[in-house]
Amino acid sequence: MIDVAKKSWSRLTSKLKRHSNDAAAPKLQLEQAIVEAQNQHKRLKDQATNVIANQKQAEIRLNNKMSELEKLNRNVRQALIMASEAAATDDDAQAAQYTQAAETIADKLISVEADVESLTTMVLEATQAADQAKAAVKTNSRLLQEKLAEKSKLLSQLEQAKMQEEMNATMTQLSETVGDDVPTYAEAEAKIEERYARATAADVDSTSSETRVLEIEEATTNAAAQARLAQLRSELGVADTSPAPT
Repeated sequence: MIDVAKKSWSRLTSKLKRHSNDAAAPKLQLEQAIVEAQNQHKRLKDQATNVIANQKQAEIRLNNKMSELEKLNRNVRQALIMASEAAATDDDAQAAQYTQAAETIADKLISVEADVESLTTMVLEATQAADQAKAAVKTNSRLLQEKLAEKSKLLSQLEQAKMQEEMNATMTQLSETVGDDVPTYAEAEAKIEERYARATAADVDSTSSETRVLEIEEATTNAAAQARLAQLRSELGVADTSPAPT
């Protein structure tokens, strides 16, 4: 009997342990999902940082080219002025040198203008990409915060579900047959109530019988006492002064 009870308890604890493990699995999955979401957000921020860095670098290169372009514009103008002044003084050799220098500067100017145009397009595209990256990080940050806020709610629900499942498992175990020699809880309850009812009924019957016996003995005693008193009154010649029975 004890061995059967031990086996029953072992099955019950094993079932509760399985429920506990089943409840732990979603909790672990939730933690893993949150960690993965945080890692994804970090990767997104890193990518956005690279995009913004590229945009900044493109701006720096454009600013440098703009400064170079301004310098070339000044130099080519100065070369043309100096060539004109040399020609005015009939210094043809000097004028030719300044003119050649102006042409060289102009070639460089054209090349730099092309670079400026290309860099301007690049900066515009990089700026657009950076804005999109910032918006993506902001949106993902909001979603991550929502997930973190929902985490505590889900964990609370999980604990409630775990408690309910354990209670259901316990109640189911109490209703199941635990062995050939061990009755179910319902069967044990019915037997105890039946035995209690029989014992109570027997006690009532016994009490009623004892009460009747006592009544009979009391009546017999009273009758003998009354007969004795009547005899004594007759001997003494006195009347019966006791109140009439109602």
